[in-house]
Amino acid sequence: MPETPKILIVDDDPIILESLCEFLRLDGYEAVGTAEGERALDLLAKDGFNLVISDVNMPGPDGFELLRAIRKRFPELVVVLITGYGSISRAVEAIKLGAYEYLTKPIIDAELRMVVDRALNQQSLLKENIDLHRQLEKRYGLDAVIGQDYKMQRIFDLIETIADSEATILITGQSGTGKSLIARAIHHRSRRQDKPFMEVASGAIPETLLESELFGYKKGAFTGADSDKEGKFKAADTGTIFLDEIAVASPGLQVRLLNVLQDHRFSPVGSNETIDVDVRVILATNKDLSEEVAKGSFREDLYYRINVITIDLPPLAQRVGDIRMLAEHFLQLYAAELSKPLPELSDEALAALEHYSWPGNVRELENVLHRAVILAKTDVIHPADLPATIAPVDVPSSRYGSAPLKAALEQTEREVIAAALAANDYNRQATAQALQIERTTLYKKIKRYGLETKPAVKQR
Repeated sequence: MPETPKILIVDDDPIILESLCEFLRLDGYEAVGTAEGERALDLLAKDGFNLVISDVNMPGPDGFELLRAIRKRFPELVVVLITGYGSISRAVEAIKLGAYEYLTKPIIDAELRMVVDRALNQQSLLKENIDLHRQLEKRYGLDAVIGQDYKMQRIFDLIETIADSEATILITGQSGTGKSLIARAIHHRSRRQDKPFMEVASGAIPETLLESELFGYKKGAFTGADSDKEGKFKAADTGTIFLDEIAVASPGLQVRLLNVLQDHRFSPVGSNETIDVDVRVILATNKDLSEEVAKGSFREDLYYRINVITIDLPPLAQRVGDIRMLAEHFLQLYAAELSKPLPELSDEALAALEHYSWPGNVRELENVLHRAVILAKTDVIHPADLPATIAPVDVPSSRYGSAPLKAALEQTEREVIAAALAANDYNRQATAQALQIERTTLYKKIKRYGLETKPAVKQR
């Protein structure tokens, strides 16, 4: 909120309009008055106001019509309605339409002062809430899933179609392809976006604890259960639960999942109580569940129950055209996070990224660019700023000549280390990381090959 909150007064009675403006100005607010609802909307579109105080009975758009328009066009604004013909039914109608308060004339100064103070606090909270939703949408919404490859475009279209349905969704793909991000994007695109989103990494929780983590437990259900605990399904009620790595679920847990998907109810561990839940379920796996069914490790009935809508995420190696866009996104993200200038990606570094196989997919690319932002010594990312597995050090070719094998290998090793030192400006820590060897190993080899001193630049 600005230092001086700005309040718009709307009333067709010039005496009341002027007196309210004067009263609020004396109280330290910036007050602007108008006698017409249409003019009020024009002012709101041009200037930033924190609060609107409007009369109900006015020619043209009355207070209720103005309130509806404000709720639609300016959801962060708080509106207080005033009228000379107060009634309980009208007050109830005003509150239902979204008014913060409904005052009757004559207005008492102390009451108005209290309502304005509370309304401005409400406006501040409302704006923070809207800003938070925008940040969440930016971070977890569909716009956060980057890709122009046709495979990703088809997935985006599918998400738009299914997000608001209640169907169970199965997301498949290799580790690091962004299954969690897709699940969050679906949630934030759905009518449940303001409700809880619970993520459970099934593979990271011991099998003996996973069931109680999902469904909760009653005190005394097992050793160490000193009090009741609410499970993730209960915590996700009215929202979405995302179960990652679902293929690791035990046979017993698979039965419980099948039941909760069919009946939307479950019992906590150690309890006979039945809990009803309204939860949208999204699951993910990096395994082929049809193969797991054939092997007998995954229930066939559960497989068909969760395989209603499937989103198969392609590995990064199959969407090379997205690497530049993703890399630029991660460079921008981590440059801002580390308060460093935004670096550019050199053509050579981009070529190295595009020719790499990316076994770790998008997650690996993100880690590589995070590392590059930290290690880069200039405002351009060069191959030397990338791991040696992605951009191998360019080693001059050697000829056998008449040297024994050991001597030839040592000469090649010396050339590799010398080239790596030069590429990293003789920073031994960075060189060891680039060569993927221990620093102590590097120090010994530097001493062995007489590479302790950086070669002097020849003067012309």
